[in-house]
Amino acid sequence: MYVEDLARSARFYENVFGFRVISNFPPRGCALEAGARQVLLLFLKDGSRSTSTPHCGDGELHLAFAIRREELAAWERWLDANGIAIEEKRAWELGGQSLYFRDPDRHLLELATPGVWSIY
Repeated sequence: MYVEDLARSARFYENVFGFRVISNFPPRGCALEAGARQVLLLFLKDGSRSTSTPHCGDGELHLAFAIRREELAAWERWLDANGIAIEEKRAWELGGQSLYFRDPDRHLLELATPGVWSIY
């Protein structure tokens, strides 16, 4: 994901999800452990334009993170207690539920319970 401020974004993902930085490659970016064998890469917007690498982008993205159904209410309370506005709550036809909120760069983040998609 492309962000305006690497330190701010890394702190956000650490505070909200408990992700920890596992690699720094300043000034371009960092990698965060986002679960078992999962990595979230943060790149500084325009941080790679001067190099010959394809790692450059912009724009708001949408990421979904899987949670257990019984965690949904606790997540909602935690987000509210930490001043993170929930933009939408949705119940899906297959019984799943989603909470949507934004990170500091306005990327849309979704917490999704089982039953959102046919494969989850």
